[in-house]
Amino acid sequence: MASRSKIFAVAALVFGLLSGEAVGQKSLKEQLIGTWILVSVDNVKPDGSRTELFGSNPKGILIYTTDGHFATVSSRADLPKFAANRRDQGTPEENRAVVQGSIAYFGTYSVNEADMVVTAKVEASTFAGMVGDPDQKRVITLITEDELKLSNPASTTGGKLELVWRRAK
Repeated sequence: MASRSKIFAVAALVFGLLSGEAVGQKSLKEQLIGTWILVSVDNVKPDGSRTELFGSNPKGILIYTTDGHFATVSSRADLPKFAANRRDQGTPEENRAVVQGSIAYFGTYSVNEADMVVTAKVEASTFAGMVGDPDQKRVITLITEDELKLSNPASTTGGKLELVWRRAK
């Protein structure tokens, strides 16, 4: 009887592998779905120089849903607190620091599995120039269970962005 149950167990494993249910058989979109925490954002200029866009300890989150929606917020860890403690009463310097030190946007996304590209259709953003821009493409340079590396070749900062994310636990 024990060997018969082993045969059934092996058959179930083989059937699972053949049916694509095995780990690693997920589509690229399925692998993206979930919540990701920002690790780093480097802005790479045409001359090869690199800048940590949001500093050495950026804060951020990226969420991909099963129904094709996404949302992301990224910022410097050291954004200034407004002296007035009111968002609508920031000084020009405070406002500038926040605008240059953060970005938030959301919308829908599609995935080109063959090219490993995620295309975002931005519905709203703290930088309005992104809304409706058809070139919001992110090239997936690495994806594992716990890590996601994206490249944005047409960033709004005048260089190519290289982003590293880790899956939220």
